[in-house]
Amino acid sequence: LYIIIIKGKCPEDGWDESTIELFLHELAIMDSNNFLGNCGVGEREGRVASGLVARRHYRLIHGIGRSGDISAVQPKAAGSSLLNKLTNSVVLDILKLAGVRTVTNCFVVPMATGMSLTLCFLTLRHKRPKAKYIIWPRIDQKSCFKSMITAGFEPVVIENVLEGDELRTDIKAVEAKIKALGAENILCVHSTTSCFAPRVPDRLEELAVICANYDIPHIVNNAYGVQSSKCMHLIQQGARVGRIDAFVQSLDKNFMVPVGGAIIAGFNESFIQEISKMYPGRASASPSLDVLITLLSLGASGYKQLLKERKVSFLASSTFLK
Repeated sequence: LYIIIIKGKCPEDGWDESTIELFLHELAIMDSNNFLGNCGVGEREGRVASGLVARRHYRLIHGIGRSGDISAVQPKAAGSSLLNKLTNSVVLDILKLAGVRTVTNCFVVPMATGMSLTLCFLTLRHKRPKAKYIIWPRIDQKSCFKSMITAGFEPVVIENVLEGDELRTDIKAVEAKIKALGAENILCVHSTTSCFAPRVPDRLEELAVICANYDIPHIVNNAYGVQSSKCMHLIQQGARVGRIDAFVQSLDKNFMVPVGGAIIAGFNESFIQEISKMYPGRASASPSLDVLITLLSLGASGYKQLLKERKVSFLASSTFLK
């Protein structure tokens, strides 16, 4: 408990299920709806008709955040608020462990990757009110394309170039398009770390340098990337040599939990806080609960082992295909 509560880190060794359940029950009894003798007259939330539903959520009914901020503490739901804080802290520790050592802030959001990217774009709208374009090296995947449309921006598609048997970022075309449109009219560059073959990760370092030179924000779709040391290394290097404002990753793809959550992370703590404040109202605690349970079960050592097994399996399959 000292490691997770005081240090805010993922325990090195995983906990057994009984210990995790005891921990969750301890958090739940800190919420006012679970107080003995509680009579919630006029209360609008924290009321669950089905015992099965209550048990499914470990009686953590209040959700996370308050009306103005998904990361805010809710006084009448101290246990749920603590759950939220601990989850974000543990996930931040895992992102560092996976390779992005200088990430400063992150939060779990109960939306999948596409809508989480939309939230990032909407936050940037307030910083760049004249901007209407998003520079987007093409990937053939609908949700990231729709994330820009839903936010009200016009995607400017940059076709990739074929190098050998790989499709790679056309850096010259990106810079030429920035000059043609005018940097002040561009909301951001929207890059991608991983997608389906033959496309390979974008040239994040070069894109980050361009963004820094032209003072344009840079949002990275890292949907599959936490499990890949290569993708995480590219994000770390991009932030080191240039500009990356936020990177977004899927919970289910990287942490083996049900679909419906993502992690928004970045290197400027205040900007990530701005994104969290842009989320309207409170939110479901289910994605946070799922990923916290999973990481407590695995421990840091267990997650590192999974990353190692993935790399070994990839190398073995590559050798077999050759």
